[in-house]
Amino acid sequence: MGLLDKLSGWLGLRKKEVNVLCLGLDNSGKTTIINQLKPTNTQAQEIVPTIGFNIEKFKSSSLSFTVFDMSGQSRYRNLWEHYYKESHAIIFVIDSGDKLRMVVAKEELDTLLNHEDIRSKRIPVLFFANKIDLRDAMSSVKVSQMLCLENIKDKPWHICASNAIKGEGLQEGLDWLQEQIAQSYQNNEYMND
Repeated sequence: MGLLDKLSGWLGLRKKEVNVLCLGLDNSGKTTIINQLKPTNTQAQEIVPTIGFNIEKFKSSSLSFTVFDMSGQSRYRNLWEHYYKESHAIIFVIDSGDKLRMVVAKEELDTLLNHEDIRSKRIPVLFFANKIDLRDAMSSVKVSQMLCLENIKDKPWHICASNAIKGEGLQEGLDWLQEQIAQSYQNNEYMND
């Protein structure tokens, strides 16, 4: 670590490093959302389904994000729990046009929230009700009701309607997430980081 890094660290100027899990069923738009959040010059031109997981890094004005883009295919969902302990925030993406699999999304969310490494943490959870541009898409309010988000009492959460392809709703969600993470740092909830 160089002198400037040490000095900026002592002055509190260094960007906080944050590990974020991006979860949700396959084909919900996780990778497209993460791609949109990256700087324009580093965005992929073609999005392919995630096998296993991808790691993406990008920075905001005050945070340095490491995002674990986890595959939502059923055979890979058991990998999610291996990343819970080190995560500071969760982005959970729902395909708001996929009414048939909303029950599966709720089951996965419940499993996540009840896992021992998540249950005891006051970890912020950002939900994207993605694909709002689809003709049969449910509103974010309806998605929230179907997932019973009002029952989440021990964690800050927020839901945003989004269109990942156009980037709509993503900045609102990211702003909320940054605010929650900043509050957690102020409250020393990330003492071990």
